[in-house]
Amino acid sequence: MTNTVTTINPATEQTIADYTLLNLEQAKNEIDKSHTAFLEWRLTSLTERAKHLNQLAHVFEQQKESLATLMTQEMGKLYAQGLQEVELCAAICRYSAEHGQTQLADEERSMENGHAIITYQPTGVLLGIQPWNFPLYQVVRYAVTNIMAGNTTVLKHAGNVFGMAEKIELMFADAGFPSHVFKNLLIDGKTASELISHQAIRGVTFTGSDGTGKKVAEQAGKHVKKTVLELGSNDAYMVLDDADLELAIKACLQGRMINNGQTCVSAKRFVVVDALYDEFKAGIVEQFKALKLGDPMDEDTDLGPMAREDLRDKIHDQVQESVKAGAKVVVGGEIPKQTGFYYPATLLENLSSGMPAYDDELFGPVASLIKAKDNEDAMRIANDSRYGLGGGIFSKDEKKAIELAKKHFDTGMVNINGYGLAQPNLPFGGVKDSGYGREHGGFGIREFVNIKTIMVNS
Repeated sequence: MTNTVTTINPATEQTIADYTLLNLEQAKNEIDKSHTAFLEWRLTSLTERAKHLNQLAHVFEQQKESLATLMTQEMGKLYAQGLQEVELCAAICRYSAEHGQTQLADEERSMENGHAIITYQPTGVLLGIQPWNFPLYQVVRYAVTNIMAGNTTVLKHAGNVFGMAEKIELMFADAGFPSHVFKNLLIDGKTASELISHQAIRGVTFTGSDGTGKKVAEQAGKHVKKTVLELGSNDAYMVLDDADLELAIKACLQGRMINNGQTCVSAKRFVVVDALYDEFKAGIVEQFKALKLGDPMDEDTDLGPMAREDLRDKIHDQVQESVKAGAKVVVGGEIPKQTGFYYPATLLENLSSGMPAYDDELFGPVASLIKAKDNEDAMRIANDSRYGLGGGIFSKDEKKAIELAKKHFDTGMVNINGYGLAQPNLPFGGVKDSGYGREHGGFGIREFVNIKTIMVNS
């Protein structure tokens, strides 16, 4: 087994850099240092922590062009979308700095013979195991809030974005954070799993597949350590009988193809009522065919490469397996003969349970088009999934859509008449096999704190 990792540009298939992995003992040594850093950091004031976070936001903005370029080079993100990711990360820092002091403030409550104080205290070193698809955001969203809470964090990033992992640590240093308040560990998955048992690790946050997430949770559970899991998804976007069809087509296109189709919370299943099915299909096919596949640095490109060759091959296998089981390719479905790990915008129909395109997550530019008899049937199909991260509803009756979202859609997040990614002030997370726990919106900042009760008798 090799102890080196090579990063590859998915658009050119050229090598970017080689990295040497830490062994288990080296990684444990870094965690010990992060624990030592925690003993000091937990005593800093919320005001002092906020000051550092605001400075980190400034560092991100100063370096946004180079950060976006690095994303494009390492995992093929469209350059313009990389700039948006950096802006979101700066906003998360500022939101956490502005609101964290209130969210973590002590609370006074009365009791029979005196009064009580509820205080939110940090717990220690947190291990973040993060994916490559939003290589800056995935790290910032767990690290920033937990550092604001007084914890310290260590990162196991995906091997194909190790350049970003190293860059993030440098930016925390540039923002004035003490050493090991945030620490990047160049390690593999096996080492990360073994680190969960380290005495100083007090919690684990994981974003990735539901299969791996279950193993992380099992390992953490053995040691009575809390986890936050944001796992796979198969988000359904329902087009009801009174939908604005033009809006629905536009939003479904955006929601499926953003980040070259490699987004957990995105429009993966288009569930359309029979009355609008043919018209929706014609419109979305036209949009898919018009997308320009090409260089992710080119501002005219609509769809860049997938992040790795194995990921491109996996989604093609899922398409082919679905077709063998009776699905029909409406558009796309063939690997283009060109350099780079490209896959075209692909639409499948005639889908049913048992097919990968119906049951599983398609992590790439492939959408499943499913016909529903009526609105009620559309909701049944939407909920017919082991996942429950996000979803969408298109209806001109906003009140009805909100009612459906609130009481009937079994998912953590719902978009009505549009598509949107994460926002700093709104909770992010799912149910069922999409995981548990929340990030953002004042919820993530309390996931790994000790909610301590102090009873003062008088």
